Amino acid sequence: MRDFCNRVRRREFIHQLGGGFTSLALAGMLSRDRAFADELAGFENPLAPREPQLPAKAKAVIFLFMYGGPSHIDTFDYKPKLYPLDGKTIPVKTFGRGGKKNEGRVVGPKWEFSPRGECGKPVSTLFPHVGDCVDDIAFVHSMTADSPIHGSAMLMMNSGSLISGKPSLGSWVNYGLGSLNENLPGYVVMLDKTGGPISGAKNWSSGFMPASYQGVVFRSQGSPILNLSNQHGMDRVQQRSLLDFVGDINRGHLKGREHNSDLAARIASYELAYRMQATAPEAIDVDSEPKHIKSLYGMDEPRTDDFARKCILARRLVERGVRFIQIYSGGAHNDANWDAHGDLVKNHEHHAGNTDKPIAGLLKDLKQRGLLDETLVVWGGEFGRQPTAEYAKGTGRDHNSYGFTQWIAGGGIKGGISFGETDELGAEAVKDRVQVKHLHATILHQMGLDPNALTYFYGGLDHKLVGVEGAEPIHELIA
Repeated sequence: MRDFCNRVRRREFIHQLGGGFTSLALAGMLSRDRAFADELAGFENPLAPREPQLPAKAKAVIFLFMYGGPSHIDTFDYKPKLYPLDGKTIPVKTFGRGGKKNEGRVVGPKWEFSPRGECGKPVSTLFPHVGDCVDDIAFVHSMTADSPIHGSAMLMMNSGSLISGKPSLGSWVNYGLGSLNENLPGYVVMLDKTGGPISGAKNWSSGFMPASYQGVVFRSQGSPILNLSNQHGMDRVQQRSLLDFVGDINRGHLKGREHNSDLAARIASYELAYRMQATAPEAIDVDSEPKHIKSLYGMDEPRTDDFARKCILARRLVERGVRFIQIYSGGAHNDANWDAHGDLVKNHEHHAGNTDKPIAGLLKDLKQRGLLDETLVVWGGEFGRQPTAEYAKGTGRDHNSYGFTQWIAGGGIKGGISFGETDELGAEAVKDRVQVKHLHATILHQMGLDPNALTYFYGGLDHKLVGVEGAEPIHELIA
């Protein structure tokens, strides 16, 4: 055990001390939950690949995050009774940025819906290309969240918590499984060209886990990672010699301090950065893709080029063993994301038009390469939108965390199905309500991780992505 005076937290000291004095029976009860974390403690490389806890259906996750909150009732949640109510003030309970209200002026859907695919799923004309892929998609129409405010809702969708400081979903995946490629990060984030989302790096932070598990921001053009290139004319031989010297010192310092995961993570990060200098440029070379692939994603069109590059890069990273990739649509300012408080039509046509073809291209390309069966593709924002207008005039919708849509495809998920329902106005989930933690549990389960047994010990507590109460996967989605 570490020296108590060497910055071990009091609660952790008491926990370890108590473990030594309690009975073997109690230790046996705790061993199952501790075994996974104890196993990881012996790894010098925190990202070394590890066996899944459960039979795995997927090897990687691509999370397409529509920052700002896309309107479910204008995209994938068809509500025909809203059309004739357009402009009428009706009683309906809502809770968003404007507070709690008991009535509001209805904004009817601004786009038509039509049945798509063999399953006949109604899809808005906002997404004509994604509509081609509905037979591979499971739509969850009864998602709920605990906050209608961007910052906390994004943290919940990304880390399962309303407050910052918790590890993100990608960090949990890499903690549990490690990386399949020792030359690239296990967790990559690509931001919108207009900037990052509110709260920034908190959304892909490793929280209280070692820094090796945090997301690494990639750029789809130019140098993939800022500050990665050698400085002051140092060549690879000189740099290797310097890293070996520093590594020997660090490893010597680590002896007797094997529980110092931060130091182990730092050693591993230096080595990873060195290897990435040689491998990352090749991984992001989307310009080398065949012409027909670029066209499939929309890389040959100015409007869709940027998001298409990110989606192609995501596929290339999956092929190279990266576990978790997150792509953001929408930047920091309201007019640059899906947060349609004002002109709903202008906002959603802009963002859907930028992303529809690249997303469909990603699904089709993964499928034709045989990768969709082992890759989870997740689409959604931090919440949805209300059926009523936020202001006295205009078509803008306020935030809605009472009921909204997420969809998931690939990785052992049933295609062509819809799960759960919101009411006839799309105001709140009324059938098969699920929460963000159930989406997280489903993702972990498909990756071969038990959402209720995957724990990380910190501050005297065993933390879980799905919270202390736990959560079951959405079994109806699993093939």
